[in-house]
This record gives sequence, structure tokens and C-alpha cells, in this order.
Amino acid sequence: MTAPRAESALVPKPSRYSPRPGHFTLDAGTTVRTAPGAEPAASLLRSLLAPATGLPLRPSATGNLVLALDPQLTGLGAEGYGLTIGPSGVLLRAAQPDGLLHGIQTIRQLLPPEALSAKPQRGVTWRLPCAEITDVPRHSWRGAMLDVARHFQPASYVRRYVDLLALHKLNVLQLHLTDDQGWRMPVAAYPRLTGIGGHRARSMVGPAGSTTYDGTPHGGSYTRDELAGIVAHAAERGVTVVPEIEMPGHVRAALAAYPELGNDPGRRLDVWTDWGVCDTVLGVHDAAVDFCRTVLDEVMEVFPSPYVHVGGDECPTGEWERSPAARRRMAAEQLTHPRELHHWFMSRIGEHLQSRGRRPVGWAETGTALPPGFTAMTWRDPEHGRAAARRGHQVVMAHYLATYLDYAQSADPGEPPGQPGAVVDLRAVHAHDPAPSDWDPEEASQVLGAQAQLWTEFAATPDQIEYRSFPRLCALADRAWSGETSWTGDFLPRLRTHTTRLDALGVRHRPLTPPRLPLAAAARTAPPR
Repeated sequence: MTAPRAESALVPKPSRYSPRPGHFTLDAGTTVRTAPGAEPAASLLRSLLAPATGLPLRPSATGNLVLALDPQLTGLGAEGYGLTIGPSGVLLRAAQPDGLLHGIQTIRQLLPPEALSAKPQRGVTWRLPCAEITDVPRHSWRGAMLDVARHFQPASYVRRYVDLLALHKLNVLQLHLTDDQGWRMPVAAYPRLTGIGGHRARSMVGPAGSTTYDGTPHGGSYTRDELAGIVAHAAERGVTVVPEIEMPGHVRAALAAYPELGNDPGRRLDVWTDWGVCDTVLGVHDAAVDFCRTVLDEVMEVFPSPYVHVGGDECPTGEWERSPAARRRMAAEQLTHPRELHHWFMSRIGEHLQSRGRRPVGWAETGTALPPGFTAMTWRDPEHGRAAARRGHQVVMAHYLATYLDYAQSADPGEPPGQPGAVVDLRAVHAHDPAPSDWDPEEASQVLGAQAQLWTEFAATPDQIEYRSFPRLCALADRAWSGETSWTGDFLPRLRTHTTRLDALGVRHRPLTPPRLPLAAAARTAPPR
């Protein structure tokens, strides 16, 4: 069987690919010429290709592989690039640095798949097919969320996950750092957040509502230097790390460390060992709001991202209904029902972030409840994204039936256990259009892009994370960068070849045609989030 041509196998698909006769061969004599501002891209190229190829790609004023920034190339935008490959040289140009970084990933994909290996590969000719490529993304937010709160992952693995995102030109890693089951971000003013909140006694086995536990303590947290290292590693690859600190719900781990921040200061809580939605929430007294501001101030010191995610969804109001302090807050703010405290709280947090030049992001359960100035990440219903856009919110589309990677990838009984009630297969992800054609242009213009979510109740290890992520993240990357492409006539043929690259990287991805496996044992009864 003849392998697809190189242009047929790029993921995501370039905007325009014009093949030319011949090849350019990278060898020991290949040198790199960099225009001012292109040095970081040259450094990335060397670091990515050196392990497999051993090529030094030395700098030279007369190099035959040229990297150039040209701000006059305005049609390429902030992330587009132009790549010309001829028999005697390669020219990669972009208007902005991130465009060069994305072009480097295209060069990697055009080389034989062995170029992606972490070990030296002998006897391979490092050929690039001659071509003219112009490539500009459709959407500016092409994201993946990794939940390290429920199952902690070391910084070294988070960096690997960033590498996999960058290969696919995904440009946002949302790092879910806190939840009921663990707090992973150090905060100098509140050391017990990680000292106590970073550890739980056991973990539930199976979905929410299970009565089975593993009996194994679980914990972990990052140092500030580790988080800064992840941010720097990502930036070198054109990926922005968006931190997520959950509030005012999903805070059981914080309340285990500092119970005075809750609605019953005398109560002692453990870090939650269940999955699902916990009914403990932050109080709305001054100390609780000040706590959030202090935490976010340190978050902003570590993460330069213009966006900061503050959660905001699945916040039961029962504790506020019973709290004298909450009733006093309602009276002071002239609110008529405890549920209005949620909007009041999110408004205070949003104002704090905006006063420091950041853009707050929240999970939007309806599309009409977030305060002004928030970017809405809509997950329950695509129409909520439309409603948010009509209210003037920027929108990131994250519909759970198309982007939640904790759901099973097939109905096969041998599929590893996941959240119950739905199947999110590869085709569902590829069909997810962040800005559907029936939206008005004004509505569509508010859409930043799309994001996949990997909640980790059912993904405790790197292998489990990668099995659930790939190849579904390939599909999301293709749709968010390239727009609509034919499922059978275009995307699948490219993906079949692309999986050889995943194999070279050692990604434990789900096969495109997986064998039937023994029956998975876990029952499935948890809610979407």
C-alpha cells in the first residue's frame, strides 16, 4: 500500500499546500540562518531534532535553512507562517514569533516520523518534500485542559503534555490546579493549602456514588519554580498556560486546610475522597474574598497568561442559605436570594483580575449568568455559547459531548472505564464546530475557539492520560486550526499516517481500529463535570 503524500498527512491541515518536485535533505552540512527575533525558533528546531537526527544545525550567516520574522506579512496574523522548501534551501517566515514556532512543528511532521524519536535513529535520510505552504489558524484559542487536581502529575509529565499539544499547534494548556480532591499550587501566605490540601487519604474507585475506595493515599503539589518552568517550557513552544483556581465551589481541599474560609468555621473537613460535586463552598465574608484575591495575586505572579480561569460552576447554595454571615452579606448588598451571592462573588473576583490587566474566565452553565468582562467557557450546551456571545462575552466552546475526554471513546465493553452516560468518539470531536454556520457573524466573531477537557477521575497515570487524549486531540486540533474537513476523504487518511508520529513519540494512544478487550469492570453513573 502506498503511503499518503506528506501534505496528506499533516495534522492539522495547512491552509494551502502546493507540492513542488524534489526534496531538501538535512545533513551534517545543513546550517541555519536566523533573522533578528528568530533565534528562539532556531533554538527550538535544534532541540527538537537533535535527539533523533544528531544534526548540529549550526548557525551561519549563509545558512540554507532560513528563519525570518517579517512584520509586513500581516496576512499571516499572530500565528500564521509561510514555508518554502526547495531542493537547495528552506525558508520559514512569519509576522510574529509564534508563527515561526508553529512552522517548526510543520517541518517536524514533514520529516520521516523517526525524527520525533527521543533516541538516535541510524540510517535515516532526513528529507523534506519540496513545497510551498501558507498556513493561518481559523481560531486563536485551541486548547486542552489537564486536571492535575484529582490525580497529580509531576512537572516533567506536564512538560511532555505541552510538547504533544505544540506538535498539533494547540496553543493553550489550561492547568486545573485545585478542586475538592486536591490543591496543587503553592501560596506563600497559605502554606496549608498544599501541606494539608494537597493530600487525600484515598480515592474513589469507579464513578461518583461508588462505595469502593482504593485505600491508597494520594498527594502532590508543585513548587513555584516548577510551575514557572512549565510556563517557560510552554512559551518556547507557542503554548500559553492558563491557570485554573476553582471558586467559590470545588474548594473542599482549601477548606480542609483553612476551615475558617467556609460557612461553618468550627467544622473540620478532610480533603474529599469522592468524585462528583461536593456541597461545601467558600463563605462570602470578607476573609474568604480576601483569601481569593491573595491566591490570585500569587497566581498572576507565576502565570503571565492574559487569561485566568476561576471555575465558577457547580456551586451548591445550601450552605449560604443556612449561613448567618451569608444572610448579612445579602442584606448589605440588597440581594433577595442566596443564589444571587454567586454572581456577587464572581463579580468581585472578576473586577480584581481586570484591575490587574487580566481577563477572567469562568465555566458557563447557562451562557447568561457570568458577570460582564468574563470569557465564557460553555460546556453544557452549544446554545449557551451563542447566548454568551450575544451578551458580549468572548466564548470558548467546550461542549461536553464533543470535548470531554474523560468519556469513553466507544461503546465497546472493553473500553477503559470513564464517565457514564455518553460516548465521545473521535468523529464527535472532529465534528465540533466552535462557530456554527447558522450563527450570525456578530455572534461568531465572539468565539475565540475550542478546548478539550481531561478530568482525571479515570486517568491516574500518563499512559491513561495519553490513551484518552490521542487521537481525539488530533481531531480537535484539526477542526480548530483548519476548519471543516472531510471525515473519510481527508481527515482519517491523514490521521492514519499521523499515528506513526505518535508511535515514534511513544504516545500510548488509542488505536484507530482497537481490538476488543475484556469487559471493563467499572460502573458508570457520574455527572458530566
